[in-house]
Amino acid sequence: MDLESLRLAIYQGLATTGAAPDQAELAASLGVPVEQIPDGMRALARDRHLVLDAGDHVLMAHPFATIPLGFSVMGRDTLWWGGCAWDAFALPSVVPHDPEVLVATTCPACGTAHAWTVGLGEPPAGEQVAHFLVPAKHMWDDVVHTCGNQRIFCSDECVDQWLVSTGHVRGYVMDLATLWRLARHWYDGRMQHGYTRRDPQTAAAYFQSVGLDGPFWGH
Repeated sequence: MDLESLRLAIYQGLATTGAAPDQAELAASLGVPVEQIPDGMRALARDRHLVLDAGDHVLMAHPFATIPLGFSVMGRDTLWWGGCAWDAFALPSVVPHDPEVLVATTCPACGTAHAWTVGLGEPPAGEQVAHFLVPAKHMWDDVVHTCGNQRIFCSDECVDQWLVSTGHVRGYVMDLATLWRLARHWYDGRMQHGYTRRDPQTAAAYFQSVGLDGPFWGH
């Protein structure tokens, strides 16, 4: 089976409908026996293109998610789960039919609701901050935990309140403009054939280019 065609079929299904195609749909669209699909999906998961549950169902195909992790993203006709702050802000870069989306969340500390129109032209306005709990080199140790803890708070004070209530150690805090710069080009090429994930060195260079420096980001 052509794994790249399988990857794109999953990603395109999520981009179009907000839901991952099931294995029968994937087999039909690719013209292969359905029995080949789980092995292909597990191979994509090993290469970190997918995150699967124990039943080989897609949990995440970044920046898409099939489970709620704190963010909803609304286009003109489609509703997506945003896997985290990073992925929610990145969705306009991979859904060209929706160059602007409405990203909504609540502050984990106080429950205040927030929403922004996010597009590719300029960062959304707002005084809120994003807090990333898990350092870059450990993000794939437990990717669901990582994404579930990349959240947007009302303010730095709300971050501190949440850290006290949860017992977590402070991670990395950035403003919305930095979050937008991080997300804007991170997934460039992901919806095309031949996409290659960044290795640690090129990832660290990208982080530095958008203003993220220090050991949290691997340099």
